[in-house]
Formats: sequence, C-alpha cells, structure tokens
Amino acid sequence: MVEKTSQEYNEVIDHCRSLFLKKTADYGTAWRILRLPSITDQIFIKAQRIRSIQEKGTQKVSDPIQDEFIGIINYCIMALIQIRLEGSSNMDLKVSDVQPLYDSAVEETFNLLQNKNHDYGEAWRDMRVTSITDIILMKLLRVKQIEDNQGKTLVSEGVKANYQDMINYAVFAMILSKAKTV
Repeated sequence: MVEKTSQEYNEVIDHCRSLFLKKTADYGTAWRILRLPSITDQIFIKAQRIRSIQEKGTQKVSDPIQDEFIGIINYCIMALIQIRLEGSSNMDLKVSDVQPLYDSAVEETFNLLQNKNHDYGEAWRDMRVTSITDIILMKLLRVKQIEDNQGKTLVSEGVKANYQDMINYAVFAMILSKAKTV
C-alpha cells in the first residue's frame, strides 16, 4: 500500500508542479510579493469554495473542485518557498530557480506524509473528502490565529507544519476523488 500511495502522490504532485511551472513561465514570480497571511487567505478562499459546493451539491462556476485542491497544494508550496526565502528581496525568480525550491518543499512534505502514514496506517484512505475539506479549513483557521499572534505559539506546531499538512490532505482528497471516478 505504501508503494501505491507513493505512486499516487507523485502523480498528483507531478500535475501540480507542471501547472505551477507553466504559470511561473507565464506570470513570473509575481506571487513573491504576497505576505504569508495573503497566501493563507488565498488558500482559505479555495477551501471555502470546495466546502460550499460540497454542501450545496451544485456549482455555478464550471471550474472543477479538483482545480481548487491543486490551488491549495500550489499556494501552500508558495508559502513554504516564501518561508524559505524569508529576508530575500529577490522577487523575480527564474523557472529554473523555482523548480528546485518547489521540489524541495514537496520532498520535505512527502517525508512528513510517509512518517505519519507509518504511524496512522493510512487512515486517510477511509476518510470522506468532505472531512478532508473541513480539516484543511481547520488548519487554515489555526494558521490565521498563529499569524494574528505574530507566529508565537505556546505548544503548537507553527505555520510551516500546517501548510505541509494541508498539502498532504489536498493530495489525499485528489487521490480519493479519482478513486471514486475510476
């Protein structure tokens, strides 16, 4: 099962990475101007749209929910890159500079997933996509609170771990959604 998860995870991430790098080629790294709370709010908008569609059972904008999960993954990776580049004033990165940053963020996040899958026995496979959406929204609210507290926590993990968890949950949602349509 672990090998299957790795393959499915990589398929989702490969699609997300391809889209991210193509958009970087089109738009450059304009997203470098965003502060972390702005990225958090972008992720929140995407997760809230997913939840709204899940609750209503219909949608009026034709963009598929899968695209919103891709957006969550890529915005979280933007956030991880921003954290890594904190203090850098270089706003204009080349695609060739962005790809290793993207891949490094993914690798670290995937390692976290493997460790958690070991401990939790891939419990996510028995979850509902709607529950995953709720967990992503909960993690976003946690991140917003941490941001409002200027990054200070007493006993909680910081924003980085929450962004990583949101990536992994969004990947899980895409894997589970694909399994239901196959």
